[in-house]
Amino acid sequence: MEINWTDFWAPVWLSVKISVITSIIVFILAAAAAKAMAHRKFPGRSLVETVLLLPLVLPPTVLGFLLLVILGRRSWIGKLYEQFTEQTILFTWGAAVIAAVVVAFPLVYRTVKTGFEEVERDLEDAARAQGASELQVLRYVSLPLASRSLAAGYVLGFARGLGEFGATIMVAGNIPGRTQTVPTAIYVAVDGGNMTLAWMWVCSIIAISAVMLMFVNRSA
Repeated sequence: MEINWTDFWAPVWLSVKISVITSIIVFILAAAAAKAMAHRKFPGRSLVETVLLLPLVLPPTVLGFLLLVILGRRSWIGKLYEQFTEQTILFTWGAAVIAAVVVAFPLVYRTVKTGFEEVERDLEDAARAQGASELQVLRYVSLPLASRSLAAGYVLGFARGLGEFGATIMVAGNIPGRTQTVPTAIYVAVDGGNMTLAWMWVCSIIAISAVMLMFVNRSA
């Protein structure tokens, strides 16, 4: 069977683009939330943790449905976005990024928070006692000591964005050349009996994931 290489590479490049953007966004959000929650005890902490981790236990289709309602044309977010851009959020690659961020956030948050909680408070307090600002403590103490967990969290965010399917297909659809990612392309290929193309996409996503893991292992 002759392979149309343009059709083959389009989902791959789109998946990589979505994964890179997703990993950056979710890493920043999760790191900020993790740093704020690490070593902190306050009334309602358990409730906040539950909300932050809820996407981890909800089925992707449930998350997709909720995002469909939140981002839809009838929601205030959807109306505001359409007013400024004259287009909808749904069924765009941007919607795929939002879905991937929501799904990946709990995994990255838990991983990064574990790293921050393993940093000795005495070391941070010693830096403060020497006159370091909170930003300096974060940059020169907390981040270096939690670097392995941070790296692992970033890779988890990238991998989750790369493999996201359920929520993505509900809010972004499966439009070839526009919103079709590798996971959705594999589904369509298998459904159509095109196993050769499905295997090629499977191998591509395995190769990308392996490269990311090798990079983290070498830098650890």
